[in-house]
Amino acid sequence: MPVKARKKTTPKAIDSPFKNYTPYQPKKAETYMSERQQAHFRVFLLQWRQELMEEVDRTVHHMRDEAANFPDPADRATQEEEFSIELRTRDRERKLIKKIDRTIERLDLEDYGYCDTCGVEIGLRRLEARPTATQCVDCKSLDEIKEKQLHG
Repeated sequence: MPVKARKKTTPKAIDSPFKNYTPYQPKKAETYMSERQQAHFRVFLLQWRQELMEEVDRTVHHMRDEAANFPDPADRATQEEEFSIELRTRDRERKLIKKIDRTIERLDLEDYGYCDTCGVEIGLRRLEARPTATQCVDCKSLDEIKEKQLHG
C-alpha cells in the first residue's frame, strides 16, 4: 500500500483576542530565541500595544461624546457606573501597556524568553500564551503556591 505524502500545512490563525494572530512555527534545529523568534514576538507585542492604545483613544472619545447630565438620578448613576467600569478596564490596560514596554526592552537587551528566577528557557508555547511572562511555569507555580500560603 503506497504511503501518502504528508501535506505541508501552514500555521493557521488561532482563536485569539488579537486580530489575525498566527502562532510561531520554529524550524528544525532552530536555536531558542533566534533573531526570527525575537522578531515574531516584537511584532506581536507592538501590535498588541497598538491595539490597546487605540482602545484607550476610543474610550476617551466615547466618554466625551456620551457624557450627559441626566435629570433622572437612576440614569445618571447607570452612566457613572458604566464610565467607572470602563475606566477600571483602561487602568488595567495602562498597566499592561507598561508591562509590554518592559518586555520590548527585554527583547532589546536580548534577555527575553528566559526565567528571571532560575534562568532557564521559558518556552515558546508559554510565551505564545503569555508574551509578557518573566518566569518559567515551574517558578511561577512555586510563586503562586507561596502567595497562597502567605495570603490564604
